[in-house]
Amino acid sequence: QVQLVESGGGLVQPGGSLRLSCAASGFTFGSYTMGWYRQAPEKEQELVTAISSGGSTYYADSVKGRCTISRDNAKNTVYLQMNSLKSEDTAVYYCHAQRGWDKYWGQGTQVTVSS
Repeated sequence: QVQLVESGGGLVQPGGSLRLSCAASGFTFGSYTMGWYRQAPEKEQELVTAISSGGSTYYADSVKGRCTISRDNAKNTVYLQMNSLKSEDTAVYYCHAQRGWDKYWGQGTQVTVSS
């Protein structure tokens, strides 16, 4: 049974930091591209960042320089370190795994940036 379980979301003040984690099980984690999507109210879902099985990374322009994605294949976990958070980063963040046509989603974790 495939599971992607996110954690680390919460309420943070503007300028603060959060580290999201996504623990994966039920598939060969190391061979999948892992990513983080987000969806804010009344906005389209956005790919925030991704990391390939080989370690190549992608960042949306909106988070470049503020976010870092990393993966620990020994722990089947992907991380998203977010710094200098802004109110516009407020969204539900979803962990995503993909290899070819195989795609899996986590249940999401809420990130709220507010003073």
